[in-house]
Amino acid sequence: MEPLRSLILAAAGNDVIRRAVARSFTVPGARRIVARFVPGETVADALAAVRALATDGRYATLDYLGEWTRDRGQVERAVRTYLRLLDGLAEQGLSGHAEVSVKLSALTVDGDPALASLSLGRICEAAQRCGTTVTVDMEDHTTTDSTLAVVNDARRTWPWVGAVVQSYLRRSETDVAALAHKGSRVRLCKGAYAEPGDVAHSDAHAVDLSYVRCANLLLEGGAYAMFATHDPRLVGVLRQRTRWYGRRPGTYEYQMLYGVRPDEQRRLAAEGETVRVYVPFGEQWYGYLMRRLAERPANLALFLRALVSRS
Repeated sequence: MEPLRSLILAAAGNDVIRRAVARSFTVPGARRIVARFVPGETVADALAAVRALATDGRYATLDYLGEWTRDRGQVERAVRTYLRLLDGLAEQGLSGHAEVSVKLSALTVDGDPALASLSLGRICEAAQRCGTTVTVDMEDHTTTDSTLAVVNDARRTWPWVGAVVQSYLRRSETDVAALAHKGSRVRLCKGAYAEPGDVAHSDAHAVDLSYVRCANLLLEGGAYAMFATHDPRLVGVLRQRTRWYGRRPGTYEYQMLYGVRPDEQRRLAAEGETVRVYVPFGEQWYGYLMRRLAERPANLALFLRALVSRS
């Protein structure tokens, strides 16, 4: 299965395939497959997804797809989209049900930290007015230090800004130790970027052990931990650890991707856990879709069948 996964990820960067898949969005069957993971391209689509999730007690974190912008015009478009999104949440009474996630590479050009901070600040100001929060996604290891620096700077004004730690990085426990204090919002995920062995654990068991150690640090330090995982075994361990540390539901949360294990999301929510769903939207859904297909290549057969049948 690993060679197929590698092929799918390679296709994520192929412009010819990207254009062909983008055209398939007009095919009903293919559109349904895309919509399983990406509810749509517009702010209205994102807001509709939040409303649907709220009906069974789930929350959302909304991510406007787009990273590694090439010019300030693209940065401005991304920021304005987030501002319209936040206004929409407030107008529709959904601010209590959703926050937003941002990638700094979509908010700056050539890694300029000053522009990243300025762009993030505009979004944080709007989020504060609307009564919600912002989490800054982590990207590959080359940006870890710069991302944490921007987050720490933003927290001087908006202490609720969320940070992200990836447990597969060898440095993660050190980062968590610095972030694990009362009121600190920290999303803990495993990590999905291809990284060299001296930077990241390649063994899945080592990644899981790192995840649990990081989780313990967050719970012990009083942070508001956001456990991003779909692994049922790991969720079971986390539920045991939260009880051991005397944490009540609402002082931490579980996060899962839109369209991935929705029944488990509903089950946890029905049992009183806070469950937040990562909801991506926007025109640049192709790369995100390919990563989801790579995680479960069986979905690729469904997608290709939809293209062929055009049903």
